[in-house]
Amino acid sequence: MKVDSVSGRYVHHDHIRPFLDKIKTRFKVAQAGISIQSISIDKITLGEGPVKILMWSQMHGNESTTTKAVLDLLNTFYNGSDKSDELLKRITLTILPMLNPDGAHAYTRENANKVDLNRDAQDLSQPESVVLRREFEAFAPDFCFNLHDQRTIFSAGPFPKPATLSFLSPAADPGRKVTGSRLSAMKVITCMNRELQDLIPGQVGRYDDAFNPNCVGDAFQMSGTPTILVEAGHYPEDYNREKTRMFVYKALWTALEAIAFDTYQVERESNYFDIPENKKLFFDFLIRNTQILEKKELPPYSAGILFREELNSDGIRFRPYIEKEGTLPEYYGHQTFDCINKGDLEKLRQKEEITRLFLKR
Repeated sequence: MKVDSVSGRYVHHDHIRPFLDKIKTRFKVAQAGISIQSISIDKITLGEGPVKILMWSQMHGNESTTTKAVLDLLNTFYNGSDKSDELLKRITLTILPMLNPDGAHAYTRENANKVDLNRDAQDLSQPESVVLRREFEAFAPDFCFNLHDQRTIFSAGPFPKPATLSFLSPAADPGRKVTGSRLSAMKVITCMNRELQDLIPGQVGRYDDAFNPNCVGDAFQMSGTPTILVEAGHYPEDYNREKTRMFVYKALWTALEAIAFDTYQVERESNYFDIPENKKLFFDFLIRNTQILEKKELPPYSAGILFREELNSDGIRFRPYIEKEGTLPEYYGHQTFDCINKGDLEKLRQKEEITRLFLKR
């Protein structure tokens, strides 16, 4: 149930406010706090069930895909169906769709004080961090969902498929033991993965579980609350992440059903670890035999190009830069060109901004 009024990569508070004003006729929409720059940090609460679920998105201001997905989730509940009504009898759901509105407006990872809120779980040095912790303690959720975007560099394991979605049940201690709360999160992730394999087979990854108590997910897992990290990633030719948005929505709906109806309990820990761990094996463009493009007598070599996201008056601009050069045999490209192939060479020359990276050297 897509919210068409909110789209693209640049999503800030002004964009979501009209939708929140609409749904407050059915759901409780309140101000959980304010940001450094005095922008409202909103929360939406719906349902009357005994199982409590807390979600927050855009903790990093330039990670907007999951914000769009939770708006779509809210829109589904707002429009109603037998299934959604039954869910709301079983769960109470609180969503903070934009924890870092200042970062969202500036399109930065950090907040206005240039602090990464996902490294502030212990110090609670920022007002946005305090808001989240206060909501967590007051609501006392049974499950938490920490919603993010990840870069285009990730593959699902060592295979030539992008990690369109990645999940993590964060560790609760340096030894990364499978505690009770961590196991519950693993089981819910297994449910989401099974659903997604029918839609994007081989494109789901498992995020690195290195323990860091300053990360919010790890901190909440330490408290005994099952916490799930969701990372929205790349789908081919979907740099605005509208298709990924749909997959996040489907994953979250699946998770809510699994929790509400307690079906996740039958899942096995081993199914979680069967999800391939993310690898950093992708470039946005992988160009083979670039010496032909440069018209230089050089040994055969490749160049891996990534996009840098920059905010301008027209929105987000994807500006290419050379990230890595060499033979690069183990890497993949979301688009790959081999300059030995005349057709690839001609297509590449039409991409002026890419070509200039080599010709100006």
